[in-house]
Amino acid sequence: MEHSTPVDILLVEDNPTDAELVLRVLSKNNLANNVVWVKDGKEALEFLFRLGNYAARTNSMPRVVFLDLQLPKVSGLEVLQQMRDNEDTRTIPVVVLTSSKEERDIAASYRLGVNSFVSKPVAFDDLNNTVAELGHYWLLVNKTPAQGGISP
Repeated sequence: MEHSTPVDILLVEDNPTDAELVLRVLSKNNLANNVVWVKDGKEALEFLFRLGNYAARTNSMPRVVFLDLQLPKVSGLEVLQQMRDNEDTRTIPVVVLTSSKEERDIAASYRLGVNSFVSKPVAFDDLNNTVAELGHYWLLVNKTPAQGGISP
């Protein structure tokens, strides 16, 4: 992907099988034109804050972040915390998409300002339907302010 291509979804997922499934479902539903997949929390923060390998990134912020919680290097909750603490990323919608069904993870995510918490269904068809619905809602139905159009 070019550094200037707009980003619709930032997928933060360390499990390659889950990531490929999400990407395949988004593609099948014509929702995967501009998806960036990063494999750990550190890489997500580098992408969002234009650090490391992403320092030269000039494209816009993602329209939505699909964020796993159980990530190597930096946890999903820490990624969410840093996003909400930064004016440039504070208003980006974040959907936690995780295998966790733990009440403490749900509560912590909402305390940190997550927009939605979705436990990944185990059944393949259910996961397909869930991802398709999430992509459709966050990219086609939900409205967000223009980039930089939000005052604190």
